Amino acid sequence: MIGRVLRLVARTGGSVRVGGPQRGGGRQRGQALVEFSILLPVFMIVTTGLLEFGLVFNNHLTLEYATREGARTGAALADGKGDQATCDTIDAQIVAAVQRVLDAPGSPIDLSSVSNISIWRATASGQPDGSVGIFVWTYTGPNSGPSVDGKALSYSPPNPLPLTWQPCSRNAGGSTPDSIGVSLAYTYHMATPLAALLAMVGGPGATTLPMTDQTVMALNPN
Repeated sequence: MIGRVLRLVARTGGSVRVGGPQRGGGRQRGQALVEFSILLPVFMIVTTGLLEFGLVFNNHLTLEYATREGARTGAALADGKGDQATCDTIDAQIVAAVQRVLDAPGSPIDLSSVSNISIWRATASGQPDGSVGIFVWTYTGPNSGPSVDGKALSYSPPNPLPLTWQPCSRNAGGSTPDSIGVSLAYTYHMATPLAALLAMVGGPGATTLPMTDQTVMALNPN
C-alpha cells in the first residue's frame, strides 16, 4: 500500500489531491443554474399563455352562441306579421335571448363586461347598414331594462330609437328578405398572471382584451 502511494506521488510531481469538489463539476452546476433561470420565465409564459388561450376560447364560444340565439330569435319573429303590439316586443325578445345565454349557469361571461348588444339590418356583405340606423342596447345594470316573460333585462334600448327599420317595417317577404344582424361588445379580463409575466420581459402589460362577435340571418318569411 505504501509503495503504491509513493509511486503515485512520484508520477504527480509530489502533489496528491485527496477528496474535495472538482472544479469542473462546480462550473457545470453554475451553468445549469444560469440556463434554468433563463428558461423558467419562458416556460411560465408558454404554460400560462396556453391556459389563458383556453379561457379566451371558451368565452368566445359563449359569445358566438349568444349572438346566434339573438339572430335566430330576430329572424323567427321577423316583422311581427305587421301586428304593432308584437313588433313593440321583438327587439326586447332578441336581447333577452342573448342575455339568457350570457347569464346561463356555467357561463364564463360577466354581464357587466358586455357593454352593449346591437341589432341592425345587414348589407349583402354582412355588415351593418348604417343608413337605416343601428339599435344599440346598453348595459345599465341588473334588472334595469324592460321585462320579457316576467324577467327584467340588464340592458336598456336606445333613446331615441332609430326612426327607420322599425320591426314592423322589416321586409320578411319576397325573394330578397332583409337580413338581421346581432352583435355585442365584450371586455375579457385575464384570469392568469400572463400580463405580468409578459411585462417582465418587455411585453404589453394589458390585463384586458376587447372582444366582439356578430351573427347575421335572413328574416323568415311569413
